[in-house]
Amino acid sequence: MTEVRPTAASASLWERDEEVSAVTRALDSLCADRSSSGGLLVFRGEAGLGKTALLAEIRRIAEARGCTVWSARGGETLRSVPFNVVRQLLQPALVSMLPEEAREYLGDWYDIAGPALGIADPGDRQADPQGVCDGLVAAVRRLSRRDWPLVLLIDDAHWADQETLHWLAAFAERLDETSVLVVVTRRPDEVPGASARHLDTVAAAANGPATTLNALTPDATAGLTRAALGRHADAAFCREVWAVTAGNPYDTVELLAKVRDSELEPVEARAGELRELNRSARGGGLVARLEELGIDATRFAWAAAILGTGISVDLVAKLATLKPDAARRCAELLRTARILTASDPATGRGGDGDLEFVHPLIATAVYDSIPDALRTAMHGIAARIVTDEGHGAAAAARHLIEVHPDDDEELVGQLREAAREHLAVGAPDAARRCLERALKEPPRPESHPHVLYELAEATFLTAPARTIGHLRTALGMPGLDGDQRVDAVFRLSQALLHNDQLEEAVRTVEAEAARLPAGPARMRLQAVHFMWEGIHAGEATSPDRSRRLADLASTCTGRDNSERALLILRGFDALMHGENAEEVTEACDRALVNGRLAPGLGWTDTEWGIELLLMLANAYGFTDRLDRAEALYNEALRSYETAGWSGGHLALAHAYVGLGHRRRGRLKEAEASLRESLRLAERVGRGLPLYWTATCNLVDTLLARGRVEEAWEVAERHGFAPPYPSTIVLPDPRSVRGRLLIAVGRTKDGINELEAAEKAAAARGHHNPVLVPWAADLARALSTEDPARAARLAVDVRRRAERFGTDTAIGEALRCAAALETGQRAVRLAAQAVTYLEASPCQYEHAAARVEYGVAARSVPDLERGLDLAVSCGADGLAARARAELKTDVGLR
Repeated sequence: MTEVRPTAASASLWERDEEVSAVTRALDSLCADRSSSGGLLVFRGEAGLGKTALLAEIRRIAEARGCTVWSARGGETLRSVPFNVVRQLLQPALVSMLPEEAREYLGDWYDIAGPALGIADPGDRQADPQGVCDGLVAAVRRLSRRDWPLVLLIDDAHWADQETLHWLAAFAERLDETSVLVVVTRRPDEVPGASARHLDTVAAAANGPATTLNALTPDATAGLTRAALGRHADAAFCREVWAVTAGNPYDTVELLAKVRDSELEPVEARAGELRELNRSARGGGLVARLEELGIDATRFAWAAAILGTGISVDLVAKLATLKPDAARRCAELLRTARILTASDPATGRGGDGDLEFVHPLIATAVYDSIPDALRTAMHGIAARIVTDEGHGAAAAARHLIEVHPDDDEELVGQLREAAREHLAVGAPDAARRCLERALKEPPRPESHPHVLYELAEATFLTAPARTIGHLRTALGMPGLDGDQRVDAVFRLSQALLHNDQLEEAVRTVEAEAARLPAGPARMRLQAVHFMWEGIHAGEATSPDRSRRLADLASTCTGRDNSERALLILRGFDALMHGENAEEVTEACDRALVNGRLAPGLGWTDTEWGIELLLMLANAYGFTDRLDRAEALYNEALRSYETAGWSGGHLALAHAYVGLGHRRRGRLKEAEASLRESLRLAERVGRGLPLYWTATCNLVDTLLARGRVEEAWEVAERHGFAPPYPSTIVLPDPRSVRGRLLIAVGRTKDGINELEAAEKAAAARGHHNPVLVPWAADLARALSTEDPARAARLAVDVRRRAERFGTDTAIGEALRCAAALETGQRAVRLAAQAVTYLEASPCQYEHAAARVEYGVAARSVPDLERGLDLAVSCGADGLAARARAELKTDVGLR
């Protein structure tokens, strides 16, 4: 049994030897070396089983070992306050620094995570929640180096806000990178929605399963009773204490305190009175005890419960309408009654307040005891007081949400302002709650569609289906006019796209464009219409779409962004259809301003979205203009990292940086970028186009490296198989999967997949053999089974490649033709392939052509040159083939 400490708080440490030992071992590991991996312990227990007291003991042990300890606690009434718990945890340390010191420690993350932590002003655009989360992870990682050994204590995590839990889950998964010990306590009660998923992630990352705290045994309760009341407490009395409290440490401490206060003799004859005393210690009994302290003390306690955090005597006095002297007397009464206690600055939980509730159970009981109508009114008053104190609309929003709807346009305005503040720090879910509450007021007709539009902005990243509903309702109301209406239609079409309703997205912008007069607004929607059609991977396309787009683009000079968008779309459409590459790049060049993206068409600008710029970059990437393509891909990556956009945008940027490396022939670098893209895409969600892009390109790169088994494992693990997405993925996933199936020996399945790619490409008019490379692989696969068809395919590939006109396309077509021939004709074709691919920027294809020519011509110099190129590209399989040919064909030497 843990050593007896005759204080009330120590009750929770009885029979906690195993838990304390686990913490001691974790501290030993943490303190052993600055490079030690982080640790995570999770303790679960019902209310009152001593979670908070255990954390206090951990703090004592850790500080005795020289550790820095930061702590925070979730609150039942504070779950709607974004970043509440992580602010408690980190803000004190950051606020203690000079601003320039905090900026130095957080580096590039200062402007991203600083607003969420309340130490920096937010920027002028909506923050990316995932970027903010990553910034908070980076903040702890950097601070841990300064404050090692660092221990983080999080109490009542089941009541933590969702934003904190998102950070905690992400941090828990990356603890091996940070020398920090994290200790989390929570109740076993189910937590709804995303919060439950985050807590499950935390539990899964812990060092071993969560430890469940048990109630005290009868022997422990007897020991605690005698420690508190004296050794003369008899066995029957002690047994009744255990029976009444069920061994709950908190209830035991409170009951024994009541026994002392009532001077009850701890003997069997008085044991029958324990149950009545216990009822007065919590629930209705606690409320009765509070009422006994007087109306002023009751009002003070109610006001403290309403505030929940930052409980200062002055602020409570204003809310309870008490004079300062009376408020101070009430605070002292409530401290004496063990309802409130002084905040401990060491814990960091007090915030701006002087007081906190002794236990969360008491805070809940007091809050629930407030009459409903009065509680609602007090929240309204609290909102005004918080605002008057200069804490901002976001701080007041927690109270405004609790006020009954009353057709109050001022309240609507406050909630809209709070939503903007929440979005600016990366808390869209908190913004959503504010705007949903504003709709219940309800807003006046002139502002109603604007509230819906703002709500759609808040739900866009997390709930596209709800966004669609909000925007459709808003567009059906009068009030959204001009550019804002066009923005709303564009946003609606984006939400439809993200919800895999691309055909509906096309119809939506087409219908809106048709009702507008000629001018910039109509041209913008026409461009969006063509853009969504251009990325649609449906089974058929309108036969005159390309002609209409070409006609419209022919009138454009690039004088504004709508015209530049149409030029980009024309270039991409020509690329997909395999038209001459010079025409593709000429259209794209006209969309640039002095060789750069025009203002308003940047990667983080929201007027057009990422899809248009990816079309531009890919048009360059597949026309052998890799210098310009890579510049755009890398600009996207830098833009998103600087802006802190760590979600889907950053995943796509890494994917296309990887695609640039793959095209260039830097296969190792391509694999690294694509694996990072896939890691980020996993966080956003499977099945989305960005997920397909990362997976498809990683499989393609691994095949080029000759790592067939690994490519198959990636495809199996990430669902790289039919059904395919409704948007275009480059290169064509059917073609890549067909090549994969052939590589693993499933030739018949591979041929079927490539034939399916043929049909899909024909229906869409996608005839570019570089983007949709099914034909060359199918020709090789059929070379023995059906040589005549294989030859026809090779001829068609060459014809299309020559029409497109790039060195890479023609060289690859010649490689295919050479693979179907023998003798001197094979040698001549292979030599021609080398000539074209040597002029191409695609070094892997050049390496493959060199090796193939070396084999066909029995040329050691070409095999050696091909080997050198393969090694520099990271094409292990190709290099192995070249070595094998050089080794076995010794006659060539």
